[in-house]
Amino acid sequence: MFHEIGKFLILAGIFLILFGVLFVFWQRIPFLSKLPGNIVIQKKDFGFFFPLTTCIIISLVLTILINFVLWILGK
Repeated sequence: MFHEIGKFLILAGIFLILFGVLFVFWQRIPFLSKLPGNIVIQKKDFGFFFPLTTCIIISLVLTILINFVLWILGK
């Protein structure tokens, strides 16, 4: 039982570190806001940005990571 909790805590710690680094360096990742498929509307007094492609890519990456973590914990 403690072995499984230990694996979970290690993986949760790695995930938190990676998530924290992502928050710190989010503005310095140049390609995330410039992907084709992101919706950008600029008017005189109005700006709208919806990162559709970025959301899809982040969703795919998180799905793969979560499935990998669940696979590791399942063994």
